[in-house]
Amino acid sequence: MTSTMKHLGMACVALISLTTAGTALAAHGAPDDPFPSTYRPAASAPLAIVGATVLTGTGTEIADATVLIANGKVEAVGAALPVPEAYVRVDGRGKWVTPGIIDAHSHLGVAPSPATPSHEDSNEAVAPNTAEVWAEHSVWPQDPKFRLARAGGVTSLMILPGSANLFGGRSVTLKNVPSVTAQGMKFPGAPYGLKIACGENPKRVYGSKGRSPATRMGNVAGYRKAWIDAADYVRRQDKWEAGGKAGDPPKRDLQLETLAGVLRGEILVQNHCYRADEMAVMIDVAREFGFKIRTFHHANEAFKIAPLLAKEDICVATWANSWGAKMESLDGIEENAPMVDAAGGCAIIHSDDGLLIQRLNQEAGIAMTAANHAGLPVSRGEAIKWITANPAKAMGIADKVGTLEPGKMADVVLWSANPFSVYALADRVWVDGVVQWDRSDPRHQRPSDFILGQPGQEFVR
Repeated sequence: MTSTMKHLGMACVALISLTTAGTALAAHGAPDDPFPSTYRPAASAPLAIVGATVLTGTGTEIADATVLIANGKVEAVGAALPVPEAYVRVDGRGKWVTPGIIDAHSHLGVAPSPATPSHEDSNEAVAPNTAEVWAEHSVWPQDPKFRLARAGGVTSLMILPGSANLFGGRSVTLKNVPSVTAQGMKFPGAPYGLKIACGENPKRVYGSKGRSPATRMGNVAGYRKAWIDAADYVRRQDKWEAGGKAGDPPKRDLQLETLAGVLRGEILVQNHCYRADEMAVMIDVAREFGFKIRTFHHANEAFKIAPLLAKEDICVATWANSWGAKMESLDGIEENAPMVDAAGGCAIIHSDDGLLIQRLNQEAGIAMTAANHAGLPVSRGEAIKWITANPAKAMGIADKVGTLEPGKMADVVLWSANPFSVYALADRVWVDGVVQWDRSDPRHQRPSDFILGQPGQEFVR
């Protein structure tokens, strides 16, 4: 049986696991898990990466270390660890090991390559509130950039709807593995997110059509109206349950169901927002209606209110070098993420781009270097958290990935050099202990089926 056949066979085995959100929503009349993950890692031999410098994602850097992996999990990490006889040894001397990179903001699969109008499925730009749509129903698993992201060390990513609407819909978290279905990539047990967008995008999209919102105050009025409707939906459901579920349950409303999931703490708010003043307003809206914002995305001005964001335990997913494309992103600085970090906050470097996702390690290196030059010291052990542990927290999967700790999924990258160097390449990438990329072995450089057979894209079996 070829490796491709094995992969497809395993993808057809349903993982008997419900998402936390799915289980909770089931109590309120929704199906347990209408679109379950079918991802299941293939069997893999135990292995030991020996002699590398390891950044664990917990803030620790260990020289000449050993990483033991068994049954798809991290077994142990440390210096001078004995290697059991049955383990496959991987020579890591002169190289570096990190957790798999996690991108907290991607549109791969929903705005895929080739970039044609028929492929653009990220924005349901027909109404300011489209909380009813789910990004996973737009994901095209054969987007060639999934493979390029793997070659850049990315092992997990959150796919978000676009930012045309006040409420763009649900996000989905994926394992970055080859698959012919979105369910075959879906991260088991990851909670859903709700994409909210503030600022220029919604008011431009709808104001240009002569519709509301056309201003920032129209944006906020739109949020508040939606949350009032969602709170009423929750009250009607709770009343039915408190009455012993007598009679028919309230009719399901897909839009309000997603918003209700946020109010119940089951769905995480992922909020596109650039300006400091708007982030403060969104925090007040969240307080008014009793929910939490998990992450502000892009957030170029987060450094201006870093202590507030740390106090509210809101993560900031941003860039180092992307700014100035529009007025709200004009005041961007390379030290944004480090300043959030220094205030005790949860700083993340994200992509929002099919090219940047291939070099998130370098983008984090730019932010780290800028901070050090500005007199704000950041160690490599801390900076790697911006693309591993912290995005895992923002996505609600930190109990499973993001650090090299015993029991975590063995999503691991072996780098040719210091991962913050422009010269560093991902030599090997493991997802749940299974090799998904090997720079020296064409068998583990599988192209998308979409481009398979094109010149230079032959797949070696």
